[in-house]
Amino acid sequence: MKIATWNVNSLKVRLQHVVDWLAESKADVLCLQELKLTDDKFPRAELEAQGYRSWFAGQKTYNGVAILVRDGLAVDEATVVRNIPGFEDPQQRVIAATVDGVRIVSAYFPNGQAPGTEKFAYKLSWLDAMHDWLGAEMERHPQLALLGDYNIAPEDRDVHDPKAWEGQNLVSPEERAQFQRLIALGFVDAYRQFEQPDKMFTWWDYRMFAFRRNAGLRIDHILLSPALTPLLASCEIDKVPRKWEQPSDHTPVVADLKIAG
Repeated sequence: MKIATWNVNSLKVRLQHVVDWLAESKADVLCLQELKLTDDKFPRAELEAQGYRSWFAGQKTYNGVAILVRDGLAVDEATVVRNIPGFEDPQQRVIAATVDGVRIVSAYFPNGQAPGTEKFAYKLSWLDAMHDWLGAEMERHPQLALLGDYNIAPEDRDVHDPKAWEGQNLVSPEERAQFQRLIALGFVDAYRQFEQPDKMFTWWDYRMFAFRRNAGLRIDHILLSPALTPLLASCEIDKVPRKWEQPSDHTPVVADLKIAG
């Protein structure tokens, strides 16, 4: 089973990119973030024409998440969850579904703006709620994969210039501690289970020729539960879509699991 995550930064703008990438990658499951459209505008029919069913939670202009599943894989409709249960939040940031027995969670973590702000406090409270829910969710669904834009670069090697970013949003000690709390639940960072090239990132600012200079951050991740980790065959960052015309500022992360799909 090939699973992937991609912050598309507007599905309306990037729909053809998603269609093209699915055709090339042959992904079984694709988690999307930053749809930036309401549910009634979601391109369900267009994606069905490509052989993918969709589950989504959208909102106007901001946020929004989805799970695309290739035809032929079983999705348990009764297990679909939108947002973090028990956490009151008008922002659409989480959707979960069980696909062929694997619990797939697509999440768009809050950005946080800057340490000390109200948005940063919201991010930390959201992360607390996410941690607690995932702990319980893993007990119900031992095979669990958390895919998404975490808006956290967990280590200095995930930052193009650690000194310049020191203490800032996305790399602050508080955010990195929250990432480690997820690891403490038993999750593993799929990308770091393999030897990887240096300076590999998933996000580059549109400004100052950041992609050309490879001035990026690794903030999009796939975390796997202990039951899924032994099935991990590979995990890679696909930089190609970031080179396309009018690209998202993020690029896909892809993991292969040794599960027949």
